[in-house]
Amino acid sequence: MKFTARQIADQLNGVIEGSPDITVHTVCRIEEGTPGALTFLSNPKYQPYVYQTKASVILVSKKAVFTGAITPTLIRVDDPYQALAKLLTLVEKQPDRKGLEEMSYIHPEAELGDGVYVGAFAYIGKGVKIGNRVKIFPHVYISDDVVIGDDTHIYSGVKIHHQSHIGNHCILHSGVVIGGDGFGFAPGSGMNYSKIPQIGNVILEDHVEVGSNTTIDRATIGSTIIHQGVKLDNLIQVAHNVEIGANTVIAAQTGISGSTKIGKNCMIGGQVGIVGHLTIADGTRIAAQSGVGSSITRKGTTVQGSPAFDVIPYQKSYVVYRNLPAMLKRLEKLENMKLQKRGDG
Repeated sequence: MKFTARQIADQLNGVIEGSPDITVHTVCRIEEGTPGALTFLSNPKYQPYVYQTKASVILVSKKAVFTGAITPTLIRVDDPYQALAKLLTLVEKQPDRKGLEEMSYIHPEAELGDGVYVGAFAYIGKGVKIGNRVKIFPHVYISDDVVIGDDTHIYSGVKIHHQSHIGNHCILHSGVVIGGDGFGFAPGSGMNYSKIPQIGNVILEDHVEVGSNTTIDRATIGSTIIHQGVKLDNLIQVAHNVEIGANTVIAAQTGISGSTKIGKNCMIGGQVGIVGHLTIADGTRIAAQSGVGSSITRKGTTVQGSPAFDVIPYQKSYVVYRNLPAMLKRLEKLENMKLQKRGDG
């Protein structure tokens, strides 16, 4: 990449302060700026670096106020972080792969759209339907009767089991497993368990992204559903018959137990555990390492802790918990004073 400040501002509808002709060829963090680099300021705590960085161009908010001398050229935009994301999308370079590589297997009854790429050692089963411009990288396994929409990218090592439906513009990163067995066992006498067949499927709607080594189990009956725009981080477990609402984002190492329904526009932190058969309302925020053991019915709720409850009472309670050792010492001191007073009497 090599762009002038003027070209960048034109793409982002930004306002330039400084030289419009200065060029950049790389992107960096503001605290690690070097000449020829583009950086951005989104978090106010990094504002001191505006005066120190050696980067050539900085994306900043139109509302940002600076008091000292600034050497780099500034491009003022509405949201620097969103602007950077848009710019990186524009300059991202990936080979336009097309065609079928040797050593890939495609069943004669599979249907492939226009401009599809299938890498070496990929397997595409009977009855599979793949849309236009789909990229299937080496060592991908796609079982029978899977449907994949247009412009989806499936990276190396992904496994998609039978009858799964993947929408348009989805991204499945390496190691993802879609449609593996749900965890279904019926307890019997003598502490033995009988396996319950999992005959449902998984549905991913459009614009879903699934991080590396995340697993989404197929339903016992019916479908496990990931709605439009959901973003899942690495190493997440989504159990059978779970439903995740549109545009919800979930961070790494979260586990969602069977048949839980999560609303739209939720934000779930890392290492969250959610019990099965719950309902999580739209717009809920769950802090990292929280354990959710009961349904959240009020929209826009923020919870924290294990067991999780409303974040403000939690934080107040945590202050008390953190001060317990000091409170214990005070209590012991008072008890000793009380005993001494009794002895003096």
